[in-house]
Amino acid sequence: MMAAFGRLSGILGRSGAIRGRLFSAAAEAEHGNAARSWKILTFVVALPGVAVCMLNVYLKAQQHHDERPEFVPYEHLRIRNKKFPWGDGSKTLFHNPHVNPLPDGYEEHGHDH
Repeated sequence: MMAAFGRLSGILGRSGAIRGRLFSAAAEAEHGNAARSWKILTFVVALPGVAVCMLNVYLKAQQHHDERPEFVPYEHLRIRNKKFPWGDGSKTLFHNPHVNPLPDGYEEHGHDH
């Protein structure tokens, strides 16, 4: 009985090792296919998608080059509780007079275009 159990466990052990190698090879092949699929998707879908988005932004920027949004004096925007520590104290650090209004409106001399 013990001899039969020993032979059976040896057979099962070898078949388990063979099965493990087969699963390992299948997983490696599947991983290679998955990597190839993602590489193809990157070059065929993702990169052209990014290029189309960049083109769209560029064309929209060219179309609305000199337009600036209408000033609406909302109470919850452009709140100044204390002066900024630079310049005259009312302009933000990266102030652009063409697109960034002050609390009371756009600067008239900033619209030279």
